Amino acid sequence: MKKQGFTLIELMVVIVIMGILAAVAVPKLFGMIAKSKASELGPAAGEYVKLQDAFISESGTTYGSWKFIGYTMTSNTVFKYFERTTENGLTTASTYAIPSAVTSTNEWKAQPQAALNNCQQTSVWTINIKKAASGNGAGYKVAVTGGPTGDCNILVPGLGKLDETGNVSAP
Repeated sequence: MKKQGFTLIELMVVIVIMGILAAVAVPKLFGMIAKSKASELGPAAGEYVKLQDAFISESGTTYGSWKFIGYTMTSNTVFKYFERTTENGLTTASTYAIPSAVTSTNEWKAQPQAALNNCQQTSVWTINIKKAASGNGAGYKVAVTGGPTGDCNILVPGLGKLDETGNVSAP
């Protein structure tokens, strides 16, 4: 009589192969999940920059707050979005325009509500805007602070294209 079935060795080999595959696939999966969550930063920052550029082109002398330029970005379960509310030590109103003589900058910030892989919850993506010295347009400085900077940059590689240098930098 012929016996049918798998030997213990065959079962152990299959289990080891499945373990190796899982060890390779699981970190990749978590990396892709974090990258997909962070994918909203690029379009949110891009919209902000486009609105500021349009506002500066129309006004010729100022850049404005979120409300003043028509930017509406609400925080969600992945990121909290906010802007700096003071200029040269003065508290600003919800609608304001900054004259070109003001030397400080306006800031767009995004902070994750939870850690994204090695990019910690304390990390903050920042876009500083400042009126160009020539008087035409604006200059942008994109940076990420807190946490391992390289890991945060990897999550949003296109964000550096908003900066004049093309790189997201550490402060």
